[in-house]
Amino acid sequence: MERDQSGMSLPCPGCGTEVKVYRNPFLTVDVIIHFPGRGIVLIERRNPPFGWALPGGFVDYGESLETAALREAKEETGLDVEDLVQFHAYSDPARDPRHHTVTVVFTGIGRGEPKAADDAKNLGVFPLESLPEPLAFDHGRILADYRSARAQPHLQLFTHCSPS
Repeated sequence: MERDQSGMSLPCPGCGTEVKVYRNPFLTVDVIIHFPGRGIVLIERRNPPFGWALPGGFVDYGESLETAALREAKEETGLDVEDLVQFHAYSDPARDPRHHTVTVVFTGIGRGEPKAADDAKNLGVFPLESLPEPLAFDHGRILADYRSARAQPHLQLFTHCSPS
């Protein structure tokens, strides 16, 4: 696929010089919240695209990835997440049917009692071997990668990551 470099121009409000504006992907975070002995937390989306999804959302300007992950987890599930660690980034331009997004996925341990809130219509804790369908976005691929990583004991999926 050829990258669109055309952009568009807008006049600078200060001097009137034409300034090129580029389209860039939106940055998001997703969190695989693990409950030992129970499974992982998924939310059923209230808004399109519908389906079950990892808790997550857009990173606010001036916010670190870690802070965004903790905020989104709390907003959508009511949970505090401990032992947050960055797992993987996903950037397929087709991963979100609304627009091009890049997500950084984190893993962590859920603390508290999960409850659906914010963009979540429903919430469930599911064993990795028994996930609901349909899964939204590319979350099926993300969870398959997570299953594979868990099968490799040399990988540390739960190592503290501070929200800086």
